[in-house]
Formats: sequence, structure tokens, C-alpha cells
Amino acid sequence: MSSDAISRILDGIPIPPMARIRQHLPEETLPDVAAAARTAMDREVLRKKIRPGMRVAITAGSRGIFGMKDMLREAAAFVRSCGGDPFLIPAMGSHGGATADGQRDVLTRYGITEETVGAPIRATMETVKIGELPDSTPVYIDRYAAEADGIILVNRIKCHTGFRGRYESGLFKMMAIGLGKQYGAQTVHGRGADKMGESIELFGKAILQNANVLLGLAVIENAIDMPYQIVALTPQEIIDQEPDYLTLARQLMPRILFDNLDVVIVDYFGKEISGAGVDPNVTHTYKYASGIPLDGRARQVAVLDLTEQSHGNAHGVGVMDLITKRFFDKIDPDITYANSLTTGGTEVPKIPMYLPNQRMCIQAAIHCAQGADRVKLRMVRIRDTMHLKEIQVSPALLEEARGNPAFDILEEPTPLVFDSQGDLFPSK
Repeated sequence: MSSDAISRILDGIPIPPMARIRQHLPEETLPDVAAAARTAMDREVLRKKIRPGMRVAITAGSRGIFGMKDMLREAAAFVRSCGGDPFLIPAMGSHGGATADGQRDVLTRYGITEETVGAPIRATMETVKIGELPDSTPVYIDRYAAEADGIILVNRIKCHTGFRGRYESGLFKMMAIGLGKQYGAQTVHGRGADKMGESIELFGKAILQNANVLLGLAVIENAIDMPYQIVALTPQEIIDQEPDYLTLARQLMPRILFDNLDVVIVDYFGKEISGAGVDPNVTHTYKYASGIPLDGRARQVAVLDLTEQSHGNAHGVGVMDLITKRFFDKIDPDITYANSLTTGGTEVPKIPMYLPNQRMCIQAAIHCAQGADRVKLRMVRIRDTMHLKEIQVSPALLEEARGNPAFDILEEPTPLVFDSQGDLFPSK
């Protein structure tokens, strides 16, 4: 793309020097994920559910969750210790391009293989009807899960990026959308964004009633996305206690400890980071969300790159204001649109304005932050929405941080350094 005209508009836009600070966020972390998972499952009420010879399907999702490989390996070991025969199934709705090989590949990229977890992986996009909702809507789950003698759910409990409800991202969502594969995900989303919380609860309870779910193994993370607590729940405990663990997750979630921001610069957008690529619980980019207040959004949010782990999936980019050409060139429409069509959203995959390089992208964000005081610009730069312990802030925010016990000042403001191509960091 020709940048001459863009350069003439943006050349005079100053980028403030940025200081590096540390935010004090909840960081208490489990020292040993595997041991915590073993302890959580070591309950007589759970052991009694697995009889010798039972074929047990264990769900594996599509998120980059620290310690997930260990949790899956321990779940498989737990089944074997009870005399059962474990295997893993990809449970990730339409992710991985909505193909069995694509979903198996997603797991491989996270190091989840038959060798690392000690159990075979059986991947299919075929589903089987196991029941109906009260309004006669059919409920489908993964064929291998339906044919198994029992199912173990493994997931993270956290706030969803697009709706609020008693059950958001967690064990209920793993059932309703993960186990439902592309068809189930499409059916749930097709009932309407305003009904997501209700739909996930209805589908989840229908699956609990009509499939042999043995237990749920879940991790709750701290503000630096490390495991804070691991719990193992019976089906009834999933119904009764998941909302409480969701509340805990909300209290621990990461955040930017500044209000009224003009510009937020995010280095990386990634599906392993958030289902929305950039977690709107951090950036408040809830343009198409249901039941979530829209306050707290910065005037402009710009993203500089798409992660390799996304494999071209840019579902969620439509809520961003600006991206780079580098980001644009990495977008795979087939993978992105498979995700977006499943969720029924046409706004979320729309391409924002994209700029020739990262310097121009940042300048454009400042230029378009209407009403902002450029002399006292309130700008934050973060690596991604999973890494918020250390961030960069403009001088105006640095002055707020001085003397505030919530922050440590690590480096005084220095100019951002761009290479000859106008970028802050090379493409991976």
C-alpha cells in the first residue's frame, strides 16, 4: 500500500515517550499444577464414578491455558488409577477451521499430544443428538463423547468476553459449545447474543441430564494468568458452585489500573490469549456484547500484530479501531469466517483501518483520539491482555503512578524506538 498520503497526515503527530511500570495485581500462584489437579480429584465421590473398563472421554479446549497439559495428563492418570480407559477429544466448537484435523492441530501446537498426556486423541466433527431443550431444540455432542461410558470436563472458569450470566466461560460453556462442536456452537450462538447466558445454562443442564458427565476439573487463574486454584466437581457441584468460582475469577482477573484512557496500544492479538483476540474485560471493547456496561473504553484501541498461534484467525478484530498491514496480511479469511459464521456475527470479523507500519498505527490512534489532550495524552501500551504486570505509560499517567502503592516505576519515560521499516519489533 502507498503511504505517501497517509504520511503527510501523520508525520506531525508526536508519540509521547513511554515509561515502564509494574502494576500490583493478584499474583498468588499454585506451585505445582499437576499435584493440585491430583489432590482435587482424589475424592471418594469422584473415584466411585469410574468403574473398571469404562471408556472415558476427556475434553481438551483451544485456549492457551498455563498448565493445561498437566491437568489433562493427570485426568487421564486418574481414570487409569480407577481402572478406566481414558482418551482425549478436542472440545472447541468451530475452532481449528471447524475440521477434525484442524482441531487436533490446535492441541498439538499447545504441546497436547498422545505422548505428552498419556492417552489417545480422538478427533471428529461428527455429533450425536442426546436430548432436547424444553422448546424442542435438539442438543448434540461430539460422537466420541456420546459413545463413551463417561465424560470428564476440563476447562478454565473465567469471565466471558461477550456476555454476562450465571455461567460464562467454564465447564458449562465447555459442554454447550465445546462438546457441541461446530453444530452446537452455531446452535447456541444462533439463539441470539442477548440470550447467550441463558442458552449456555439450558444446553449445559441438558447435557448433564442426558450424557454421563463424571466430573469437571477446572482452573481459576490469577491476574497474571497463572493457576490460582484447581477444583474437581461432581455434576451437581458444577451446577451449584461454578457461579461462585466465576465470581472469584472476576475478582482476580487482570486489568489496567488507570481510568479515562485516550489510547491503548496492544502489541499482540491472539486466539490463544482470548476468544476475542484481545480480552474486552481488559480493554472494554464490548461493542457487540450482551449485558455488559460499555464504560471504561479508551478513545482508540490499536493492535500491532497477530500471533502465530492464531494461525490466521482474526475473529474479534472488528472491535478494534486500528491494526497494521502486518496484521492484515496474516489474516486467513477461511479460518476467521468459519469462527465468525458459527457465532453468527458479521461485525466482529470486519477489518479496521490498517496502517503501513506500527509507528503510523500508533500515530493514527493518537490522531483519531478525538477530544484528547495531546500534551497530556493518557496512553498505555501492553504486550497483550494476558500480560499486564509490566506495562508502558505516557508521562501524564506516570505522574498518577508516582507515590501510588499500586505501582512500581521501573523506567522513566524514553522515546519508542522504531526500526527502518517503522516497526517496534520484528514479525515472528
